[in-house]
Amino acid sequence: MKTVSLLIYEDAVLSSVSSVMDILVATNRFLAEAGKEPAFKLELVSEKMKNIQLHTPAQFICFKTIDEVKHTDLILAPAFEGSPDTVLEKNKALVNWIRTMHACGTEVASLCLGSYFLAEAGLLNGKSCTSHWMALDDMRNRYPGINILPDKVMTDEDGIYTSGGAFISLNLVLYLIEKFSGREISIQVSKVFSIDMDRYNQAHFAVFQGQRRHEDEGILKAQTYIEQHYDQQISIEQIAGIANMSKRNFVRRFKIATHNTPLEYLQRVKIESAKKELENSALNINTLMYNAGYNDQKTFRQVFKRYTGLTPQEYRRKYSRAGAELN
Repeated sequence: MKTVSLLIYEDAVLSSVSSVMDILVATNRFLAEAGKEPAFKLELVSEKMKNIQLHTPAQFICFKTIDEVKHTDLILAPAFEGSPDTVLEKNKALVNWIRTMHACGTEVASLCLGSYFLAEAGLLNGKSCTSHWMALDDMRNRYPGINILPDKVMTDEDGIYTSGGAFISLNLVLYLIEKFSGREISIQVSKVFSIDMDRYNQAHFAVFQGQRRHEDEGILKAQTYIEQHYDQQISIEQIAGIANMSKRNFVRRFKIATHNTPLEYLQRVKIESAKKELENSALNINTLMYNAGYNDQKTFRQVFKRYTGLTPQEYRRKYSRAGAELN
């Protein structure tokens, strides 16, 4: 039986805690019904107080504090609400405890923004990880030694697990159930809780907002130009000229500032435009392709799938408000 320590702290997202509890308790029940031993011993662990009032109208009673936990097999860090700076400052003791317990052989996992706890503990240095798509740029800047995999739903490396954003992080819980209890029970859990199994890509959830958390005025000017003229046939040389830089210097500075090449950035702006049209209009694929600045349908489809994990048709079926049929 695996002892799972689920961290409870004031800023934790309620669903990130309660959903894990529901799923692991149900897993044990399904195993018992099949005449098998329970797989998980779940304990709620906090820093000091044993009654933890979340920022929502919910309170958890923790039967152990971190000082009382001498051994556990797996620590789960749930997502949080609020500024990472504030949350990490308030919970330094939890970060230090995660680091100490991992050094003693405990595995650790994060749900959604819980990845900040693992990163702050230094456990993700030199490793791959994922998180909520809205946090990835900030994590790149804070923790440059981490290999961010933005499209991944989950990662598993040397007993360290991370997961994508919000409810898609439940796929990591399913993965852990399969890893420790077998495929059969994880399938049963996925059916009961209506969680898609084997989901490996979260790219189609992401909304590209432009990486502007830098102070390079020349690059900011180039980004604005791209965002205003993406539907036209513009070249990297032309954009570099707008920024008053040589092409070589421009490409180098752009990558440093935004973590994308200028071409990648231009493509992402174009694809974001196409996504919005697919969601909100019944335009045929060729028309919205031209509106996004593409002239070749094959290229458009390839780039669209690279950044979303879906074809334009699949994206429309999933997200179109009108449920429009493709022409």
